[in-house]
Amino acid sequence: MSLVALPFYQKRHRHLDQSYRNTRARYLLDEYASKRRTSTHSSSLKSLSQRSSSHRASSQTSKGATTCRICAKRLSELEEEQHEHKSRYQSLEAAYGEAKRQRFLKELAQMEDSVYLARSQAQEKLDKYALQEMVEDRLSWERPSFAERMRRAPEILVRLRSHTVWERMSVKLCFTVQGFPTPVVQWYKDGSLICQAAEPGKYRIESNYGVHTLEINRADFDDTATYSAVATNAYGQVSTNAAVVVRRFRDEEEPFHSVVLPIGLPFSSVIPYTHFDVQFLEKFGVTFRREGETVTLKCTMLVTPDLRRVQPRAEWYRDDVLLKESKWTKMFFGEGQASLSFSHLNKDDEGLYTLRIVSRGGVSEHRAFLFVRDADPLVTGAPGAPMDLQCHDANRDYVIVTWKPPNTTTESPVIGYFIDRCEVGTNNWIQCNDAPVKICKYPVTGLFEGRSYVFRVRAVNNAGISRPSRVSEPVAALDPGDLRRLQAIHLEGEKEIVIYQDDLEGDVQIPGPPTNVQATEVSRNYVVLSWEPPTPRGKDPLMYFIEKSVVGSGTWQRVNAQTAVRSPRYAVFDLAEGKSYVFRVLSANKHGLSDPSEITSPIQAQDTIVTPSAPGRVLASRNTKTSVVVQWDKPKHEEDLLGYYVDCCVAGTNIWEPCNHKPIKYNRFVVHGLTTGEQYIFRVKAVNAVGTSENSQESEAIRVQAALTVPSHPYGITLLNCDGHSMTLGWKVPKFSGGSAILGYYIDKREVHHKNWHAVDPSPIKETIFTVEDLTEGSFYEFKISATNLAGVGEPSDPSEHFKCEAWTMPEPGPAYDLTFCEVRDSSLVLLWKAPVYSGGSPISGYFVDFKEEDAGEWLTVNKTTTAHRYLKVCDLHQGKTYVFRVRAVNANGVGRPSDMSEPVLVEAKPGTKEISAGVDEDGNIYLSFQCQEMTDASQFSWCRSYEEITDEARFRVETVGDCSKLYLKNPDKEDLGTYSVSVSDTDGVSSSFVLDAEELERLMVLSNEIKNPTIPLKSELAYEIFDKGQVRFWLQAEHLSPDASYRFIINDREVSDSEAHRIKCDKATGIIEMVMDRFSIENEGTYTVQIHDGKAKSQSSLVLIGDAFRAVLQEARLQVSKMTKKLGPHFAEYLHWDITEECEVRLVCKVANTKKETVFKWLKDDVLYETEVPDLQKGVCELLIPKLSKKDHGEYKATLKDERGQDASVLEIAGKVYEDMILAMSRVCGTSASPLKILCTPDGIRLQCFMKYFMEEMKVNWYHKDAKIPSSDHMRIGGSEEMAWLQICEPTEKDKGKYTFEIFDGKNNHQRSLDLSGQAFDEAFAEFQQLKAAAFAEKNRGRVVGGLPDVVTIMEGKTLNLTCTVFGNPDPEVVWFKNDKDMELSDHFSVKVEQAKYVSMTIKGVTSEDSGKYSMSVKNKYGGEKIDVTVSVYKHGEKIPEVALPQQAKPKLIPASASSP
Repeated sequence: MSLVALPFYQKRHRHLDQSYRNTRARYLLDEYASKRRTSTHSSSLKSLSQRSSSHRASSQTSKGATTCRICAKRLSELEEEQHEHKSRYQSLEAAYGEAKRQRFLKELAQMEDSVYLARSQAQEKLDKYALQEMVEDRLSWERPSFAERMRRAPEILVRLRSHTVWERMSVKLCFTVQGFPTPVVQWYKDGSLICQAAEPGKYRIESNYGVHTLEINRADFDDTATYSAVATNAYGQVSTNAAVVVRRFRDEEEPFHSVVLPIGLPFSSVIPYTHFDVQFLEKFGVTFRREGETVTLKCTMLVTPDLRRVQPRAEWYRDDVLLKESKWTKMFFGEGQASLSFSHLNKDDEGLYTLRIVSRGGVSEHRAFLFVRDADPLVTGAPGAPMDLQCHDANRDYVIVTWKPPNTTTESPVIGYFIDRCEVGTNNWIQCNDAPVKICKYPVTGLFEGRSYVFRVRAVNNAGISRPSRVSEPVAALDPGDLRRLQAIHLEGEKEIVIYQDDLEGDVQIPGPPTNVQATEVSRNYVVLSWEPPTPRGKDPLMYFIEKSVVGSGTWQRVNAQTAVRSPRYAVFDLAEGKSYVFRVLSANKHGLSDPSEITSPIQAQDTIVTPSAPGRVLASRNTKTSVVVQWDKPKHEEDLLGYYVDCCVAGTNIWEPCNHKPIKYNRFVVHGLTTGEQYIFRVKAVNAVGTSENSQESEAIRVQAALTVPSHPYGITLLNCDGHSMTLGWKVPKFSGGSAILGYYIDKREVHHKNWHAVDPSPIKETIFTVEDLTEGSFYEFKISATNLAGVGEPSDPSEHFKCEAWTMPEPGPAYDLTFCEVRDSSLVLLWKAPVYSGGSPISGYFVDFKEEDAGEWLTVNKTTTAHRYLKVCDLHQGKTYVFRVRAVNANGVGRPSDMSEPVLVEAKPGTKEISAGVDEDGNIYLSFQCQEMTDASQFSWCRSYEEITDEARFRVETVGDCSKLYLKNPDKEDLGTYSVSVSDTDGVSSSFVLDAEELERLMVLSNEIKNPTIPLKSELAYEIFDKGQVRFWLQAEHLSPDASYRFIINDREVSDSEAHRIKCDKATGIIEMVMDRFSIENEGTYTVQIHDGKAKSQSSLVLIGDAFRAVLQEARLQVSKMTKKLGPHFAEYLHWDITEECEVRLVCKVANTKKETVFKWLKDDVLYETEVPDLQKGVCELLIPKLSKKDHGEYKATLKDERGQDASVLEIAGKVYEDMILAMSRVCGTSASPLKILCTPDGIRLQCFMKYFMEEMKVNWYHKDAKIPSSDHMRIGGSEEMAWLQICEPTEKDKGKYTFEIFDGKNNHQRSLDLSGQAFDEAFAEFQQLKAAAFAEKNRGRVVGGLPDVVTIMEGKTLNLTCTVFGNPDPEVVWFKNDKDMELSDHFSVKVEQAKYVSMTIKGVTSEDSGKYSMSVKNKYGGEKIDVTVSVYKHGEKIPEVALPQQAKPKLIPASASSP
């Protein structure tokens, strides 16, 4: 169903309270009167004379009782009409109605006459005024031309225009004057005559062909004034004036402009006639508020000329909609400002607000976004309120309400909505739906005709119900069709009467059926039906009844049996989902019920729109320091979209926040209010009436920084030295680098009074000081400078002052330059400067620093005595005050000229200002740290000591990661005491300092020592003890161990882990760490160490068992073992271990003891008996050989001993590290015995081979070509077999010549074999490869028999023999048949057939005994072929079939390419 805007009768309806009950007739008459006034507007423009004469004639007729012919005819007609009326109305009721009608017509005629008279009088006055204006306009055009013929006084054709400029910019005032003789022009400033000689170079006055100009060079604040131009000749004098406003602090302007949203505003329909120049002084910015708060968006501006009674037009837009005043918004324009105030914010107010100032001179506009967040919910977790509530299709008892869903980024999804209504004048809200509706559209029924209502909507989720939305505009329950049924009947003259169309239908009692019944809105919950009223309908009020029927049922059910419907609209609820229905409508009045209307087509209750698909790829790009531009691809199905919601999340947090709280209609959005330097991720979801889509894919993380652009202009151009032929200039770097490093500067120069600028050096200048050569002594010059970066060349600076090229000879020093500030706090700052280039007659001994408040006149000196440093910390300043500074250098001859005045600086710490912090890292290194979130890609940290850049890399180290920089002191001592400072370039003066004194350094060094050398106290050092079974226990005890403590046992510089050989454990509660060795042997001699780590603390304890100390322990352990073995049965003297034989086989070895004949020895793998020979236990050594080791040999190998005395076992697992060690050991044997590289040519290429005893893929081998490692590819394939490794060079070329090396690594050493494949070796190999390749190609394509012929065939006489086979060859081979090695003549008896060059058959019809013999078939092409023989044996009918062997596939014989067939 299409949603239409409110009709005019709704907009003009007076929404009264419930006490108002207007009748339908009075309302319709008021509407008719309004319509009648509009239609009769054209008739009121008739001439006054005709209306006056007609009125006088009618008056005289009535007074003199005389009748003209027209009046007589009219009277006769009236008499006839009266007679007709009397005959028509015989009854009393009819006579009463006719009298009422006549009275109504009489009153209407009287009213029309009075209106006509008033309009005629008004038209007469208007004509008179128009005539006067026409005469005055004609005289105004004729008067100048007449006067011009009489005299030639000055006349200004184009007047001066006012200007607003920045300091140090040039401004030009122009006007045009004519007269004869030529007028003399004089310029005045605030009434004072301007003299060029008083200020050379300041003013430039020109006059060309009546155009007079005044140019003011390098305007400053004192040039703000009213400038007048007076033109005089012998016949008169004229003047014109204009205002020039010079603004300060151009550099404080925002250098980067935010990306705007793609909103196009309509052209203003009303443009003031007067020309105005409008410049914004203060602008409203991006604003963040919550629902329920108040806010005012305000701009102050300078409007020129400032006329009290005439002003430009101010327009406010939200997005692309022109705003008007309402109970929610108030507007003000005047007194140099325009404002838009909100008394109670709702999310409906969120959007891009644009202020447009429209005049004849053009349009000036400013725009910024207003964000309105959700108010705190009434219930925790409840959704935000819906928004943009609108009413559509209002009728007597029905209206459709639509709204937009809220953004539920942090809340659970919305499951439905409740719609409330309230009658205007009451505060009684009634809920319209019992169950939540899921679609943002709902038909509200049950309204009372003639009453006015407002509506609101509340959202529902699992947590609760939201706050209500902003209430809708009032809407009246009226039928828009009533006005269409009015009909005007024209009477004689200008008279009309208005009646209902129903009055012309006659006496209709029972109405006809409604027509055009159709479904205008279909959803899963309801169907909205609409229809046209019946024709004829009758005069009585109509009611409607709706009936429904399930398709195919044949029965009808009345939907509104209890309540009659008066509107031709109705919403049918309670429909079964999935079923199809048909509907019909009946009309009724007090006389009865009409026939049913035509049946609608089948309608199924289902949603016609679905949830939109997710938007596509999301891209985020930089915009400003606090905003990001987010763009995304529209979803595939974007029908009926209401807009999009954008969410953001700080990278790594997964905490999503909404960026907008009202759906935006375009697929680009500027997200404001972000933290500079932080990384964000964005996602988008689409919104329609059904709900929100799935979230789009997340964008890539983006750091919030200003977009890359050209740098701002340099400033502070200063003359530092002059020798009469050259000038040394200095300047300050741009305040904004544009997000990229400054690459250099370009300088332009010109002589004063010259118009053209000339480049000083075509290449960029790297430093901020430069000497300009080849100047003319005594001339005045001015300069301007531009900076460049990766984005391009920025705007040039303002032209410098006029510098005179005159040699400096004064004994005092020149000016200091490049005054900069850092560490600006609430009451102090640090001033830095650079030494003068011109030192005067003696070296510089110090500096004085002067300061004053910005608007003060007297300079104050900060330091009573000179300072030798080029920096000074100025204290005791007043917070919130703005100061300027200058520096004077001093030498033995006196105080030099002061530097240029610094730029104004506000003494106030910026919010979020951070300071340098000192600390010690995890490794105990002392550092100074500073963090800056405002930095950009072009920003750099600059560390200084005593405000001199640190360059000593032997003592300091700087590490910068992200937005944090640290200055490390490599070898801290007393020499490092002092003041350290840091500044961050390409920021708004971010800087800080830190005083490192002796006390602070001592504290840091103590902390560093504790971190670098922490210890864990031990109760007991490492010791050992021997158990009864010969086991040796090593142990120690610490004072305390945390649960996170770790430890290591190291024997002879090799760490051992917990295993059967070394059982290691730790009791952290008692601090005891121990290792038990079951078998202590001669191999265990050495040093035993325990290392403990607990956090940053460490401890170590060692025990040396070497020489006599070890032998004593070993002897005692063996003594204990011998004692135990006497009591035990068979056991292993040496447990399982492995080695590699010379034949590259793995051998498992163990030694046994205390065995006898009954002792059983077994080998097991993975607990399964391993079949092998039983070893001789009397020898005491058991071996198991594993030839050709591979992954299939992985597993647990176990050797067991068992008899009646007991049993013992030894286990070795071949896997992991053990398997890798075996491969390395095998690589050592194979690498030592590997053969030299050999060449083998193949049809595919050249193969290099290295033969060895055993090769496997797990070995670490590499091939090299010209010392470059060769990866396996299609051109060079690497592989091998059990006895060799090879490198296959496929399709070799000249590039493949060179030295080839095969390398195998055994864990310690590399074994290499090399071969030089170049020269003759390569040529021979390449030739052989070509031969093999050609032979392989020939073999592949030669003629051959694929199959089908046997070697022996036995057949009876009289039969037909058919021998068939398939042949192949490229090109197609030649097929020849032979019999007994002779050519076979073809005939009807012998026939040969070849089909498709590959299917060959030989047929012998009527076989006889003479046909017995050897048949041969030759298949050959230019690459060769083959010959195949078939023996045919024929026997007679009745004879016994000869006994022959079963036929076999005939074997071919090769035929060389050059051989001929027999």
